[in-house]
Amino acid sequence: MNVSLPEGLKSWAEARVAEGRYSSTSDYVRDLMRRDQEYEEKRRALLAAIDEGLASPVVETSIEDIVARGRARNGAE
Repeated sequence: MNVSLPEGLKSWAEARVAEGRYSSTSDYVRDLMRRDQEYEEKRRALLAAIDEGLASPVVETSIEDIVARGRARNGAE
């Protein structure tokens, strides 16, 4: 795969390599893509958790009761 970059982005990638953080511009691009993939997986998990929460029933429990139960469950005061 070949990727064309405008001069500003090419210089940016080359500067990251020159700093010694990456062995090549390809290594830098691979790292960016891995991090983007991880971010997307976390984003999807968060959206699924939000959907799950929105689909859960509404309860009349106060936030204080919820916190107290959590502390009791975790052995805190």
